[in-house]
Amino acid sequence: MLSNIRTATLSGIDGALIQVETDITRGLPACNLVGLPDTTIRESLERIRSAIMNSGFVYPVKRMTINLAPAGTRKDGSHFDLPIAIGVLAATGQVTVQDPSTWAFLGELSLDGQLNPAKGVLPLVLCLKGNGVKHVVLPSQNIAEAAMVEGISLYPSANMQEAVDWIKGFTVTPQIVKNMKENWQKEKSLPDFLDVSGHENVKRALAISAAGAHGLLMVGPPGCGKTMLASRLPSILPPMTTDERMEVTQIYSVTGLLQNQMSLVMSRPFRRPHHSITRAALLGGGMKPAPGELSLAHNGVLFLDEVVHFDSGSLEALRQPLEEGKVTITRKGGNVTFPSKVILIAACNPCKCGYAGDPVHQCTCSDSQIIQYRSKLSGPILDRIDIHVKVDSVPWKELNQREKGLSSSQLRQMVTGARERQLKRYSGQDIYFNGQLSHNMVVSHCILGKEQQALMRKAYETFPLNMRTYDKILRLARTIADLENQEDIATSHLAEALQYREFMAPMHRDFE
Repeated sequence: MLSNIRTATLSGIDGALIQVETDITRGLPACNLVGLPDTTIRESLERIRSAIMNSGFVYPVKRMTINLAPAGTRKDGSHFDLPIAIGVLAATGQVTVQDPSTWAFLGELSLDGQLNPAKGVLPLVLCLKGNGVKHVVLPSQNIAEAAMVEGISLYPSANMQEAVDWIKGFTVTPQIVKNMKENWQKEKSLPDFLDVSGHENVKRALAISAAGAHGLLMVGPPGCGKTMLASRLPSILPPMTTDERMEVTQIYSVTGLLQNQMSLVMSRPFRRPHHSITRAALLGGGMKPAPGELSLAHNGVLFLDEVVHFDSGSLEALRQPLEEGKVTITRKGGNVTFPSKVILIAACNPCKCGYAGDPVHQCTCSDSQIIQYRSKLSGPILDRIDIHVKVDSVPWKELNQREKGLSSSQLRQMVTGARERQLKRYSGQDIYFNGQLSHNMVVSHCILGKEQQALMRKAYETFPLNMRTYDKILRLARTIADLENQEDIATSHLAEALQYREFMAPMHRDFE
């Protein structure tokens, strides 16, 4: 007897429909599993046999052939356990699935028939819905993230017996999905810029970075507050849209990082990898390509603290993903693309001892040591970071002042207003922020008057600028104008943008 059960497999952060075809015939007891399954799926046969028998069903002592179609697509994941088990029961007549093209199954089985949670349930359910599936049976632990997909019936099951009971005619409990949706409205509290004394110039630079999605590099002595400032950047970013939340949640679902009962990632990601991280862990990769820290920070912030200590090859590999907003991993079986639209925030000391140019502390580094330390950041990488800012130690007067600067809520209101103006300006152009402007778009949207052109000509001839940095200065000026709710780029906007690109990079010796 032949059965056909639907499920899905992961390809990057997207799903692909899979048909589990089970054929049982007379012959010596054997089970052949074909269709490019990985080791996890091949090993599932013994789990499935024990789960079927321990759940009170009969495991056939016949010749079985299980095909995962299409045969040319590689399949991996322990969530194939349940669809294969249901396929065996359907092929032996123990279960009848009415209109199997509208049903799908996901879940890992224990030997006693219990269902364990699976990774990547959100993109899998999205894929199944897009292929006409109306009913999905899945582990109870995954119902939270699956509830994000509307227009599809979900059947949470604690074990295999419950999964079979749903097929026999029970209906989904609406209250389960309702309770999950209530959790979507909870956004975790974030540290506030009001806690930071002084550093008003750096706060301004961070606001510009947030408004236009510009990368930023902070250079300053140890303990001056670089990490504290960077960790507060998410607090001034606008709330994610529904589409952005879905994208981020898909990535976290695939990597298994969704916490218990977390159905939707509400806050923008803030990732802070250690400088000892490998290239594959930073950009993504592995034998089975998985998202790296760059993609885990999608629609949020990637903070590289002590950036000069990161592997130089890993930093150089960031060039293209930062420009394109995606990272492509190439393997023998094909290519996998992960999104990586991030705001890159980097921080480092000015030298090895950390006190080059400090007015209070004596630098103990030689000139050659300073040059060697600063050369760890290449020119092309620095050239791709829009804003360079020096962070000084906070003086006593500012450290103890009663009047604080702008709070995160105030800065967030300014940033949100600037982003709304950008969204309106670039409507229908497949970009959202000034930081994404191409050269042709810079020409179209960053028009300068005669006075502004004269200033930029003088700057171009005086400082070591190139075409890329010239465009970046205009993008920064465009963002500054948006923050101040002005349509035209003024001379003051250009002057402020130029100071963030002074000497091309703060790692230049003159930065002291």
